[in-house]
Amino acid sequence: MVTAYDYPTARYADQAGVDAILVGDSLGMAVLGYSTTVPVTMEDILHHVRAVTRAQPKALVIADLPFLSYQAGDDEAVRNAGRLLKEGGATAVKLEGGGRMAPLVRRLSDVGIPVMGHLGLTPQAIHRLGGWKVQAREADQARELLSDARALEDAGAFGIVLELTPAEVARAVTEALQIPTIGIGAGPHCDGQVQVFHDLVGLLDWFVAKHTKQYANLAGVIRDALAAYAEEVRSGAFPADENTFHQPDLEDPNTWS
Repeated sequence: MVTAYDYPTARYADQAGVDAILVGDSLGMAVLGYSTTVPVTMEDILHHVRAVTRAQPKALVIADLPFLSYQAGDDEAVRNAGRLLKEGGATAVKLEGGGRMAPLVRRLSDVGIPVMGHLGLTPQAIHRLGGWKVQAREADQARELLSDARALEDAGAFGIVLELTPAEVARAVTEALQIPTIGIGAGPHCDGQVQVFHDLVGLLDWFVAKHTKQYANLAGVIRDALAAYAEEVRSGAFPADENTFHQPDLEDPNTWS
């Protein structure tokens, strides 16, 4: 699974054969310039989900429910989740939280909305967690995470993202569940992995997460291309003759009318 927030990235991801595309609220940090995911709104997510689904990817498209779009009440949560499918074209939604979210997961599932859970580091609760820290390091925390995972599975979640948890904990949770786990900074023992597109291709080279492997350095390529363009415009090298349209009948401005 990889994130995508726009039409061309969704096309690239689908052409590459990824199994699932996540339109994550990580767009707040990767695209919109926020320091956390907390400011992301339903309209932000909907805007980007629509762009992704216009690519008509074969991959499963999962849309994040942003902060306060589902915590204030189940009725509002159902309406917002429904909008992501009905208006955005997503196939499923993802929400953060453990056992306390199980009744909502069950209700969403009952009305036909597939739900993915998200445990471990939950970015929407970053202020309560006190930063981007590995979760479930202690035995009691690991047991609680496992209990939360089982509660989400029992409520009808079709999968769970495990973020920033020790590899041994992620492995235990994965082995205990019938539904797949998708790791991000949770080691190699999950059933799948998810990464932010911008991290994978090296677009955000001012910050590289420890759990990320950069498969390209597009930031450097883009900077070089833009610098070359600016220099050629200033020097007059661009546009060259082959980039220019000519219409012989109009070459003499004195003949224009």
